[in-house]
Amino acid sequence: MVARGWVRVFGAGLLLLAGCGGGGHPNGAGPTGAPAIPGDPNWAITRSGAPEEIQGYTDRVGVRPGTPVKLMVSTTAATFRVRAYRFGAYPHGTPAAVVWESPAVAGERQPAPTTDARGTVEAHWQPSLTVPTDGWPPGAYLLRLEAASGAMRWVPLTVESPSVAGRVVLVQAVTSYQAYNTWGGKNLYFGEDGSFASRARAVGFDRPYQDEDGAGDFFQLEEPLVLFAERSAVPLAYLTSVDLDQDPHSLDHAAAVVSEGHDEYWSPAMRATVTGARDRGTNVAFLGANAVYRKIRFEPGPGGGPPDRIEVNYKVPQEDPLFGKDNAKVTGDWPSPPDAAPESSLTGQAYSCDAHTNTPLVVDDSANWLWTGTGVRDGQPLAGLVGPESDRLDTAGDAPPVTVIGHANVPCASGPARTANATVYTAASGATVFDSGTENWVCALRADDCPGVPTEVRRIVRAATGNLLKALEHQVK
Repeated sequence: MVARGWVRVFGAGLLLLAGCGGGGHPNGAGPTGAPAIPGDPNWAITRSGAPEEIQGYTDRVGVRPGTPVKLMVSTTAATFRVRAYRFGAYPHGTPAAVVWESPAVAGERQPAPTTDARGTVEAHWQPSLTVPTDGWPPGAYLLRLEAASGAMRWVPLTVESPSVAGRVVLVQAVTSYQAYNTWGGKNLYFGEDGSFASRARAVGFDRPYQDEDGAGDFFQLEEPLVLFAERSAVPLAYLTSVDLDQDPHSLDHAAAVVSEGHDEYWSPAMRATVTGARDRGTNVAFLGANAVYRKIRFEPGPGGGPPDRIEVNYKVPQEDPLFGKDNAKVTGDWPSPPDAAPESSLTGQAYSCDAHTNTPLVVDDSANWLWTGTGVRDGQPLAGLVGPESDRLDTAGDAPPVTVIGHANVPCASGPARTANATVYTAASGATVFDSGTENWVCALRADDCPGVPTEVRRIVRAATGNLLKALEHQVK
């Protein structure tokens, strides 16, 4: 989709992007020589306020362009408005542009959430308005809720690409967003008292996100890659992890699929979709660490509805009611029984550990295509690049032979120090599979700052990622 200008529909309070045809920049970002979508320098939230001032969620994590979205909002303000921001490459370095805005909507304080026997917190709010997505280019969006009181919060939404053919697909890791979401007091790690025992065994998408003013993990783990990729000449497409579960053909004919940031929670169907794509020649990149580690399944919400609104992960397989009955669906960790399938068979590596301090990534194989033009040499340390989570070579699983292009010695937060690695391998299909082996890789794409990662290292990572994106568009043998 290409935005070719602006159309204001004053009566409906809409601000829509015109143009949705072929040609032009594949990301709808407005390249040189084509009319650009103007960015909004005032896109950021200036005051989040107390949670009850305004917060919300959508009835779907992602939609195709033109599919309406129900938005549930709870607010103490008399009225509120909504602005939809698409994140990408806009003039003057602005990271976001308004593609739609609502008129004033009457506000209401919605009921308190419910918590079921598994600890699943759900809001069960009534729709406040319907958001049209006609003419919206595919991409990563945040809906900015603006209470009349001045408080603001985000609600994430992915506008999915109608076709991924020949494109590099960025997958928003909403399953990991939700696993860590503490809204309502529980996530898949702990409950209200902070203990593992009181954690939720299943989490629902029918609730706001607690972190990053409602944006989940978007700014920390995904936005830097989205902005970097949008500035490249590589044709992009956008999907969510739910798409990979619900549609086994979602990656058909894609040039590549990219796992962003911290993509930890995968269902068997998600894994089968990506593995199948790899085996048909689609390139794969894991720009993080700890990917494909937790095994989940999806269930519909109470009373039916979409089959993907509840994400189940018991952590302890023996607690799962399916244990011993249908072990292929039992939730826990992919590398562990009762139906162990180490993630390394897809990623090329295994999860190493979490560390409280960053560690240098030492360059190996500086002649590798990934390092072309970066100026690095073998043995050169890239300060602060490895952390907080990392991956390592898997000698016990069924990982394919990999080429090591970086290594580190990581002081784990618990237990002895472990190695970490960045690797690449070529699948039997000819597909290239890259694993950065560090959660800091996406952070290092920031031009401004990434804590603990120096400017020169960020320059090197950006150059290497540019090489990677170009390689993903094609096949590197």
